[in-house]
Amino acid sequence: MEERVELSPEQEARRIAAVRRYDILDTPPDGAFDRIAALAARLFDVPVATVTIVDTDRVWFKAAYGLTGVTQIGRDPGLSTSAILTEGPFVVPDTLQDPLARAHILVTGRTRARFYAAAPITTRDGHRLGTVDVMDTEPRRITSEQAGALADLAALVMDELELRLASLRMLRVERELVEIEHAARQRAERDRAEIAAYASTLQRTLLPPALPEVPGLEAACHYTTASVSDVGGDFYDVFPLGDGRWSFFLGDVSGRGAPAAALTSLIRYTLRSTALLQPDPQAVLRALNSALLSESPDGSRFCTLVLGTLTPAPVGGFTITLTGGGHLPAYHLHPARRDGPSRTPARAEPVVLPGGMLVGALHQADFTSRTVQLLPGQALFLYSDGLIEARTSRGARFGESGLTAHLAHHAATNRALGAAAIIHDLTALLGSFPTGPADDVALLALSAASTRPAAATSGASGTAHTSLPFPASHST
Repeated sequence: MEERVELSPEQEARRIAAVRRYDILDTPPDGAFDRIAALAARLFDVPVATVTIVDTDRVWFKAAYGLTGVTQIGRDPGLSTSAILTEGPFVVPDTLQDPLARAHILVTGRTRARFYAAAPITTRDGHRLGTVDVMDTEPRRITSEQAGALADLAALVMDELELRLASLRMLRVERELVEIEHAARQRAERDRAEIAAYASTLQRTLLPPALPEVPGLEAACHYTTASVSDVGGDFYDVFPLGDGRWSFFLGDVSGRGAPAAALTSLIRYTLRSTALLQPDPQAVLRALNSALLSESPDGSRFCTLVLGTLTPAPVGGFTITLTGGGHLPAYHLHPARRDGPSRTPARAEPVVLPGGMLVGALHQADFTSRTVQLLPGQALFLYSDGLIEARTSRGARFGESGLTAHLAHHAATNRALGAAAIIHDLTALLGSFPTGPADDVALLALSAASTRPAAATSGASGTAHTSLPFPASHST
C-alpha cells in the first residue's frame, strides 16, 4: 500500500484550484467517463467501479458503475480521500482490517465494500483531482499488472478532462473569432495562427512523442494533418507487453475535430491497458469493440485499425501477429535475394486480413489474425487511407496499385529495407504531389535489423509529426 502523505493547507488550496480549473463538478453524466467506470468493473470483475472528484467537503461521483442513486458522499477518510494522498495505486485488501476504511459509509452502508483499490487522477502539474476506484464485497488482492491497468484508466480520465477543457477553450476561441470577424485583417490572421497552433498541440497529445527503441528493430513513423485548424483521427503507437514482446497499432477513427480526438484517446488507452492483460489480440479488439459501443450504442463512433504483436525470433527478426479491424492491408517488403544460381526478386506483398470488421460499428463483430515472419532485412509498412487517396500530378488517385508499385520499386532498389528510409521515401513522394493529401496521413514502418548479435542491441526509432498541409505553391 502506498504511504499516505497529508497535504498542507497551501497544497490543498492549490489542489482545489486545479479541480475548479477543469470545471467538471456537478456536470451532467458523460458517456466517456461512464464507459471508463464500466471498463474498470469488467477488467477487475467487480460489482462497483467509480470515477470520483474530491471537492473541499465531499467526494463527487462523475461516474458510478454499480451504485444506484449515489451522486456524492462526505469526504470521510479511508477510501477516495485517502487515495488522493498517495503517489500511485492505493489498495485496501480488506477494509475491515483498515482503521480508517472500516468506518467509511461505503463499507458500513449497503455497498458493503470489503475490498477497495484506486488510482489517483493526476494533472500534469502533480495535483490529484480524484480517483478511479474498484470495489468488491469480498477481500482480495490485485497484481502489479492490474495496478498498472488501474493507473492507465486514471490517465485516460485525465486525458478526457484535458480534451474536455481543450474543447471548451477551442469553443471560446471560435466565439471570439466570430465577434472579431469584421475587425482588422491583421488581427484575424494572428487569431487564426493561434488556433492552428492550438489544434497542432492538441493533435500531438494524441500521438506518441517518440517511438520506443525495440532491440533488433528499426521503427519510423510520420503523421501529416490535412487541415491547419482541425484535429484529425488517424493514430498509431508502439508499446511494450513485457517478456521481450511488443505491440503496435495504426488506425483511423470516424469524423474529425474534438469528438474524433476524444475517440482517439479512448481507443489508444483502451488498447494499451487491455493488451497488457489480454494475450489474445482478437479478444483485445473485441474488448475495444464493446467499449466503443458502450460509448455510442448506435455504432456511429467507430474506427478501423491493424493491431500487431512482435515476438523476437531466435534466429533473428520477429514473428508478427496482425489482427485486422476493417483497415487497409499492411505491406510485407522483401529485398531481392540470391540463393546459389537462382535469384528471388524484390517484392511488396499486401498482408490481407479477410473478414476483419469495423471496430465499434456492430455488436457481433468478427476479427481475423495472420502471422508473418519479419526476417532480417525485411520490413512491414502500415498506413491510413489519406496516402492512397492523394492525387498524383496527373490528377488520378495514387491508389493501392500505385502504392504497391512504389513499395516494390523501393524494395528493388535497396538491399536492406530500413524503416526510416521507407518513411522518408513516402513523405518525399507526398511532397511531390501537386495539392498534397486531402485527408490525414499516418505512416508506420518496422524493419528487422540485418544482423542480430548475441548481445542485446538497441533498436532505432524515428518520429515525425507535420501539422501543416503541403504548401499551396504545389498547386497547379
